[in-house]
This record gives sequence, structure tokens and C-alpha cells, in this order.
Amino acid sequence: MKRIFGTLRSSPEKLKMSAAKPFKVLIAHTDVPPEGIEILKEKCEILRVINEPPKNRPEILEKIRGVHAVIWGGRDILNAEILDAAGPQLKAVSTMSSGINNVDLAEIKKRGIPLGSTPAMLTVAVADLTVGLLIAAARRFQEGRRKIDSDKWDKDHLNWMLGQDIRDSTVGFYGFGGIGQAVAKRLMGFEIDRVLYTTRTRVAQDIEEQFNATKVDFDTLLAQSDFIIIASPLTKDTLGLFNATAFNKMKETAVLVNVGRGKIVNQDDLYEALKSNRIFAAGLDVMDPEPLPSHDKLLTLDNVVVTPHVGYATLRTRIDAANLASRNVLRGLAGEPMLSPAY
Repeated sequence: MKRIFGTLRSSPEKLKMSAAKPFKVLIAHTDVPPEGIEILKEKCEILRVINEPPKNRPEILEKIRGVHAVIWGGRDILNAEILDAAGPQLKAVSTMSSGINNVDLAEIKKRGIPLGSTPAMLTVAVADLTVGLLIAAARRFQEGRRKIDSDKWDKDHLNWMLGQDIRDSTVGFYGFGGIGQAVAKRLMGFEIDRVLYTTRTRVAQDIEEQFNATKVDFDTLLAQSDFIIIASPLTKDTLGLFNATAFNKMKETAVLVNVGRGKIVNQDDLYEALKSNRIFAAGLDVMDPEPLPSHDKLLTLDNVVVTPHVGYATLRTRIDAANLASRNVLRGLAGEPMLSPAY
């Protein structure tokens, strides 16, 4: 199978067409854009889930029987129960997300089923939102809106509502992959001074030169950064890493932004650090738990800006992710490597 800049051509010997359409594909979420589904229609019979999540698992268990591939979405877990219901003819699965927390990866691997994901399609949208959260937290958007709502707009003092400057700042990244680098690219326009990053391995030298970036240890990242952006996956090593000990090593003027995973941050400790002004502010698109309850104590603070895990939520991003997921599935059905394999 050959990929021709956004199109997919299948070799006849690997993916034969017939009037009956040789493959069945289950679209296991109601919100998959039609553009992605259209890619599958030429060669596949399409089955769709009708019921809205999270109450559609019984329907999925029924409709997945006998299918050859699945496009998986939402927070429900694709696990042994789902795979057993599908049957041994299942040849390919793709998510429409960067992470695969909604898939039992060990079970998929054990059965030798190719799994695709779509992280590259989400990079631009998440990077844009990250910059938005950084600005909103640094310039006190949440607090300012609350002052308007409570008729506390102060027009008499010059030092009212002063925030933190991005210009000439040191921006630290915990995780400096595709999303981190896309954020750094956008921040170049704000005339930042330098980038620090903490990762397991050093990025390429040309990337360091492009962003004036230096790999540092975690303690240095905390101590020297004016802004810290978490763009890392959740692992046993990152779970709860940003805790009271970490916050106590940060500048009092520092702003924390998390677009990685909520559990990387100890949220109770973050609350105390923000409430006591140990750090200046935070911007969060991920938290623990999700959804965050409306009565959560974090929401009582003026110096935190929260968005409901919508980093990926643009129309173009969803369409691009659906298109790539469909192409992943077609490659899997053809017995060829997926365009964006998850493992």
C-alpha cells in the first residue's frame, strides 16, 4: 500500500474490492466526523454506534461481533471483554487521540492486533490552547473577570492587576516532544529569552539551536523557569511529580501550565501553592478527576484558569484525526504498517 500525500492506494493483491465489501468496520463513537468515515466506505461496510457515551457499551458489545476493524473513541476502555466480543477476525484498531489511555495496550499486544493513534493531528490545536492558558494565567484573566462580575473594577490605581511578562522570560518544558516544540515555536513571537526542558533523552541539536533550548535536570527546571509547561504523558515516574516539594522549588512569580495529564500534578498540593501565593498562577486543561466537580476547591481560587480538556477541540483537528484513524484502519486491514502506529 502506498501513501500519496494524503491519499491511500491499496495494492489489489492485499485489499481486493468486491461488491459485497470484504470488511466490516465499527465506528464506536457517535462523534466521528463524516469525512473520516467516507474514506472507509469504498472498501468497508460501516457499522455505527447510535447511543451516546457513556451508556453505549452494551451496544458496542453487540455490534462489534464479527467486525474486522474498529475506530475507538471516548473514555470507555477497549479491553478483553470488547476484544472477546469482536472475535478472532479483528485485524485493526485506531483511536482518534494522542494518548491511548482508553485502550488496554497489553491485551491488544497479546493478541497481535495493530493499534493506531493520531497524536500528530492534535499538536497544533493543543499548542494553541497552551499559549492561551499561559497568557490567561499570567495576565490574570480569571481574577479580572471576577472583579468585573463583583463590581470591583479599580480605575484609580496604576498597580492594579499587574501580571507576569512573557517577553525575556525563561520557559521550561517538562516534556519537549511535538507539542512542547510547537508551543516553543509560538512563543518565539513573544520574544522569550530561552527554553529549558527536562526529558529522558536530549532532543536533536538543530532543535535546541532553533529554540535556544537547553536540557536540564528537574530541579534546575523548577528553580530557573518563569513559566513551566507540562507536556508529558502519565507514567509511574510522572504520577504526582509536581507536588509540594516541587512547588517549593519554583519561583514565587512562576506560572504552571498543564496540558499533559491531570495526575502528573498533585492537585491538593497545587491548591495550597496557589492559595498561599507560593507560585503566581496556573492554567490547566487537564485535571484530576475529569470531569472536575463544580464544587472543587481549586475553582474557588482567582489565580487558576481551567478549561475542560479541550486542547484538541477544533473542527479541523477532529476531521484530521478521523481521516488518519481511517487510514490507519485501512493499512491494518491490508496487513501493512499503520501510518501512525501506537506501538
